[in-house]
Amino acid sequence: MNAKVLRLNKAGTPIAWLNWQETATLVAKNQVIWSLGEVLTTVYGGVNKQGQRSKLELPSIVACDGKIEDKAFVPGLTNQLLFARDQCVCLYCGQPFPTSELSRDHVIPRSKGGKDIWTNCVTACRRCNNRKGNKTLDQAGMELLAIPFVPNRYEFFFLSNHNVLADQMDFLKTRFSKNSQWS
Repeated sequence: MNAKVLRLNKAGTPIAWLNWQETATLVAKNQVIWSLGEVLTTVYGGVNKQGQRSKLELPSIVACDGKIEDKAFVPGLTNQLLFARDQCVCLYCGQPFPTSELSRDHVIPRSKGGKDIWTNCVTACRRCNNRKGNKTLDQAGMELLAIPFVPNRYEFFFLSNHNVLADQMDFLKTRFSKNSQWS
């Protein structure tokens, strides 16, 4: 089974994607305090003396007790997440590309003081990235088609899983930022 279970803390904040084995362990240990969504899978156990077979129904979203952290969340910047944020579209020419033909471009080049952060990085095709080179947008005579933004925690969980289920998406998208193109 490729689908993952979305683990939340007791406040409903996403904290991890789990496989079915990790989820079954939480359910069996009674560590799930509430759940949402459809039953993702059912795990069957052994048969007792009365001939009854045990089973665990694993939901697609589980919440567990634990510490709630209130610190700001900034996901690590990787090409995989960057390309997913920009939907594999070059933010200069607007054309979609396979990830193998994309690169990370720094809007303000690093040699000119630009940082390797979400708000300074965009997805670019090789042609546009070479055309822009080590220049600012003004120097290269180019424009961005969208404003780069930092994905919030909910957007990060969407971007980091290739198989988000409909009920998980419904839960996550309620907290997408206004900048998000998936809202």
